[in-house]
Amino acid sequence: MSRASVSDLNENEAIKNNYVPGLRVGKIGLEKTFERDLIGTNGVQRYEVNAYGKRINQIDHIEGVKGKNIKLTIDTEVQKLTNELLKDKSGSIVVMDIFTGEIVAMHSSPSFDPNLFFHGISNHDWKEIRDNPLKPLLNKTTSGLYSPGSTIKPLVALSALENDVISPDLTIECTGKTELYGQTYHCWKDKGHGYMKLRNAIKQSCDTYFYEVARRLGVDRLNLTAIKYGLGKRTMGGIFLNEKKGLVPSTKWKKNNLGKGWVLGETLITGIGQGYIQTTPLQLCLMTAQLANGGFKIYPKINSIDSKNSLEIIKNKISEKINERKENQLGIIKTGKNFLNYQDNEYRPLFRNQENVKFVLEAMFGSTNELYGTSYSSRFDDKKYQFAGKTGTSQVKRITEKQRELDLKTSEIPYEERDHALYVAYGPYVNPRYAVSVVVEHGGSGGTVAAPIAKKIFKLVIDRHDLREKNRLEKFTNT
Repeated sequence: MSRASVSDLNENEAIKNNYVPGLRVGKIGLEKTFERDLIGTNGVQRYEVNAYGKRINQIDHIEGVKGKNIKLTIDTEVQKLTNELLKDKSGSIVVMDIFTGEIVAMHSSPSFDPNLFFHGISNHDWKEIRDNPLKPLLNKTTSGLYSPGSTIKPLVALSALENDVISPDLTIECTGKTELYGQTYHCWKDKGHGYMKLRNAIKQSCDTYFYEVARRLGVDRLNLTAIKYGLGKRTMGGIFLNEKKGLVPSTKWKKNNLGKGWVLGETLITGIGQGYIQTTPLQLCLMTAQLANGGFKIYPKINSIDSKNSLEIIKNKISEKINERKENQLGIIKTGKNFLNYQDNEYRPLFRNQENVKFVLEAMFGSTNELYGTSYSSRFDDKKYQFAGKTGTSQVKRITEKQRELDLKTSEIPYEERDHALYVAYGPYVNPRYAVSVVVEHGGSGGTVAAPIAKKIFKLVIDRHDLREKNRLEKFTNT
């Protein structure tokens, strides 16, 4: 918050009507979005005074109205932990309820002290924030764009299964690289994984396998599935004014925007989350949440007013949506109007065959909880805390053959050239309730850097679940 500017007065009628010298208003974030609700109205007192300025008579009195309280879905303790886990790092953490869409925690790092702006920030403080190479003014959760890397592989697998392009038994030999039209596409494991089926390919994150899956699937069918699960579009309904859409490429997109035709090699690298594809950490969390809840549409919420449904009511709604779709497939629901309303509804099924969703979720369990899984070292043995996830390591620059041969450690690579570390997960595995996305800029390996962060988050989130649920039910009962 800071003093109202000329542009604030011109753009917001509520600020203009309530302006008094020194008025502080929201400049960014939720304070700006909910300004009309938060600002209230000024109280007015008018007096008749004599020549000496002494009050003689009160001629007008209007009682001021306090602005509304905006309650958020954020769990303060989980939010504090996300802040600690990203200390001295650049990146983002998002925690979301997979059924309600409530955002339990949402942190962008590094941050800055907003109180510096309240009375007018000094030149020194402003320069320090503005010139910080880690960009504290950028909300990385909603506006940071990253290649998703291998975190997108469960969605690629699901898209291929849903389109009957492959079966889970498809076997492909990984030798460490794939040759196509004179180009070499490498797997992260130099000597290859050997013969792989789909479940193991997700578990061990075999690039070669997903090159072939993407080749068979095609970028346009992947585009449709990705958009359906929340990638490539804004997710918060305008609450965050600077939220980015991201990008899920297609043949049409490239032709319209770059004036060039799509080439097959671009399909291959899109299948492992590289190339043109760009996502926000919030979108990755939403994607994971919608997989984890069984493949049903939800909308992220940060304002608790929007979250009035108990879990039982939500599950009943999900059952209704499945029955509606069955009826529609049988021709019982015929009108275009009903169909269009159904398409826009929350909790509508996003899948063709739910068994495909279950297969992908089970493979993600293997990735975290079975030997050779890419996040095996971050597992919990206690079933109360067990979670399932998918690592991602996103390249920020093309690796040359010479650099590949050197096989440098992350610490030996210049910071700005290091890979981004990503991780998406859901938990607890038995009766899942939460999804998490972690992005650590230039952190290196997702399994080494991002997955251990998610492990600590799940421990606290699950420990605090009963308390949070009690508060939710009380709120639901009282409304």
